[in-house]
Amino acid sequence: MLLTVGAGGFPNTAYTRVAAPDAQWVRFGVDHGSGTRANLKRNAKAALHIVGPEDLLFLVKGLAKQIKECIEAAPFHISMMEMSVSEVKDQSWAGVTVEPICFQWPEQHRTEMQVMEKVVYAEMMNTKTGV
Repeated sequence: MLLTVGAGGFPNTAYTRVAAPDAQWVRFGVDHGSGTRANLKRNAKAALHIVGPEDLLFLVKGLAKQIKECIEAAPFHISMMEMSVSEVKDQSWAGVTVEPICFQWPEQHRTEMQVMEKVVYAEMMNTKTGV
């Protein structure tokens, strides 16, 4: 989950895909025309709440910038953002099990969408920037 600062100063949340090419940078997608994209243009502060398998639970904070206008592999208009990691906080709790959110594509589109997601993640990991 991506957290940004909304126009009124309150938190804004959005689900997104996340890839980390290394420990210093995290990349994610933001829909064109979204409030999230407007928030990041106005204020680069962002946080990613990462929930994964095997009780993986982290909050990653930093400053984000657009590095690519469109993720070419995506069938929809989505920008590639890159966040410089300034803080990482392990939010796991001893003895507590956390289950990641899992989205399921409709059966008739599942295979093609899973292939698309793999290609999007590969593009996010392999895009070269000047950093």
